Amino acid sequence: MEVVRVENLTKIYGKGDAQTAALVDANLSVQRGELVALLGPSGSGKTTLLTSICCINEPSRGRIELDGTLVYDDGWTGIDVRALRRQKMGVIFQAYNLIPFLTVLENVELILTLNQVGRQESQERAMELLDYLEIAHRWHHYPSEISGGEQQRVAIARALANNPTVLLADEPTAALDTERGKIVMGLLRKLSREKEAAVIVVTHDLRMVEGFDRVYRIADGRIQN
Repeated sequence: MEVVRVENLTKIYGKGDAQTAALVDANLSVQRGELVALLGPSGSGKTTLLTSICCINEPSRGRIELDGTLVYDDGWTGIDVRALRRQKMGVIFQAYNLIPFLTVLENVELILTLNQVGRQESQERAMELLDYLEIAHRWHHYPSEISGGEQQRVAIARALANNPTVLLADEPTAALDTERGKIVMGLLRKLSREKEAAVIVVTHDLRMVEGFDRVYRIADGRIQN
């Protein structure tokens, strides 16, 4: 089942002679349970495409369909994109973006609270995910008290809290060494299979995409395959 479909997506910054095309006629599709990479150098348009898919960055033209819902068609279609993100999408940021004054458990619970899940249920769900990612023993610690690799696992747990159909990861291994980076990519591969999520990973490192179902290469805002 196709969960993400992008057609002829274009993003242009500036006007007149100052125009810059960050994304040009991008086409991409991702199935449920599929692990896909957006591979390209810095400035190639990877993050622009990712933030457009998660409805943060408004494109200039094109189409975006998410889980059967048309959300962008040369303009937003009127869908509540904030609710869509909360209910169907999980995002793993390069800088983790954990809230420093919340514990590991509270960071994961937050998205459930925003979705109006009861406290007991949200705690149980958060602990289940932390256990799944083998970080439950750190539930009472604050982000500053755990390692970078552990923070990444917490960020993944938080992204999974709402059982997303689409999981987006922006350079999730950039702050990790090669060994830890491959462990994180292995986790994302496991998640795509076991949670049946459509997973899109932005990376510039060819070494990190071993075992991916598909790799889209992007350069100068254009997807090359």
